[in-house]
Amino acid sequence: GPEVYKKAYRYIVDRVKTKGAYNIQWVFHANNSSNPDEPWNRIANYYPGSDYVDWLGLSAFGQQYPNPSGWISFDETLPPYYQEICALDPSKPFILAEWGVGEFPFSGNKARWIAEALRRMPVEFPRLKAAIFWHERWQNGDSSYSNLRVNSSEESLIAYREGVANSFWLGYPRLVPITRNR
Repeated sequence: GPEVYKKAYRYIVDRVKTKGAYNIQWVFHANNSSNPDEPWNRIANYYPGSDYVDWLGLSAFGQQYPNPSGWISFDETLPPYYQEICALDPSKPFILAEWGVGEFPFSGNKARWIAEALRRMPVEFPRLKAAIFWHERWQNGDSSYSNLRVNSSEESLIAYREGVANSFWLGYPRLVPITRNR
């Protein structure tokens, strides 16, 4: 549960710092939604404290598995959870530590989803400083495949390339001095 997680997280950070390693950035990274969806399992309950965290991070995925009757929109993945995690500390930068969507043409348009996400992220999420696309493909138990790779289709790859061409993503590095949390 949350108390064991916080204790373990703090122990690791303290131990590493005791050994003299101060050139490490610590990320508190949670899934965007709780499973199980119970009050005790909310993101804030796992937060180890601002003295132990340099970055706040989330995983936020669109559709990951075949579902002909449903599609997870971008609005369901990041917007509701960004505010929740950023409320933990108003001074911490935010990283979208994992994000992506599967190629399921019968339920939604992956290229449009990627284009929308990359267009909205720099505008609506001011603390976002990095995003890591989950470039993976796997076989499901029913022998179908989930393909979250950027290049799962030509349209998806084009949407990604056009989206990251925005100067917010690749215009210039945003380097900041590393402060020591002792």
